[in-house]
Order: sequence, then C-alpha cells, then structure tokens
Amino acid sequence: MPRVIAGLAKGIRLDAPEGATVRPTLDRVRESLFSILMPRLPGARFADLFAGSGANGIEALSRGAAAAVFVDSDARSLDSVQQNLARAKLSATATQYQLRLPSGLTRLRKTEAPFDLVYADPPFDFTSYDALLETLVSDELLRPQGLVIIEHASTVAMPGSVRSLTRQRQVTYGTVTLTFFA
Repeated sequence: MPRVIAGLAKGIRLDAPEGATVRPTLDRVRESLFSILMPRLPGARFADLFAGSGANGIEALSRGAAAAVFVDSDARSLDSVQQNLARAKLSATATQYQLRLPSGLTRLRKTEAPFDLVYADPPFDFTSYDALLETLVSDELLRPQGLVIIEHASTVAMPGSVRSLTRQRQVTYGTVTLTFFA
C-alpha cells in the first residue's frame, strides 16, 4: 500500500483500487522522482495520467503543487483517487476525468489550463508513447517550460524526441525507468 512520503499529507496511507490491475509507483521511485521535481513543484499544475491510486498527484499536492488533474480510464481507479484525496485532505485542489488515453487528452484542452508537470504511468503493455507525447504538444496541454515524465518498463526504448519534446534524462530503478521530456 503506497503512502504519501512528504509534505502536508506525509504518512497518509493510500488505497489501491479494488479489482483493478494497478501497478503503484514504488515508494523509493516516487521519493527519487519528487526529489528531482521539488524545485518545480510549488504552485505547479500537475497532471497524473493513468492515475491508478493517485499517489503521484497526491504527492505533488502534498509537496506544494497548486492543482492536480487525475486521469484514468477505470472508474474504480477514480473512486480510489477520490477516497485517497479525501483521506489526505487535498480534494479542493484536484479534478478527475475518466478518459481513455492518449485519445481522451483532447478533451482536457477544453477544460484545463496547460500543465507544468505531466506524469504518465501507463500499464507496462502500453505502446502508444509517441501518440501520448504528440497529443500533449498538439493540444497545447504543456506549458512552454513544462516537463513530461513517463514511468515505463526498463526494457522499453523511449523516443529521442516527439515534435517539440526532447528526451532530457532517464533514471532506472531495477525494472522501472523514468524518462523525462522537455
């Protein structure tokens, strides 16, 4: 069961959705990720794509992000996100969408301002990384200095660039890699 590592909601345990196949980001990976992101978090707009339990977006809010948007295609995941946000007392700065990704991102363009940080943690069998990055750029969902982070299996090769986004950094933790695009 994941927990909030730091900030306002430090130590709060987060439940994963029942019956759904969710692969929560390991605490050590999340801790490293947020150490990297810390200078960018205060006041940031954060998107948690393939949200699952919502642990990454909740961690961002706990550490000072101004708002977080949680997107998942599974209603059970979004129910879990809602419960976890309430438990962490962070519901007021959060919005949720049940959308299939990457195609559903287009809907966000009509309702959400661009994001400073986008975190995507798709299932390991996901193959549409280029389309995900393409949609973020074409639908103007990322601020000019924004950053996209994709969590993926270490065996998956990420593109070097997609449109205006270029791979900046990769950090590997065993079977999981975080790839950063700006």
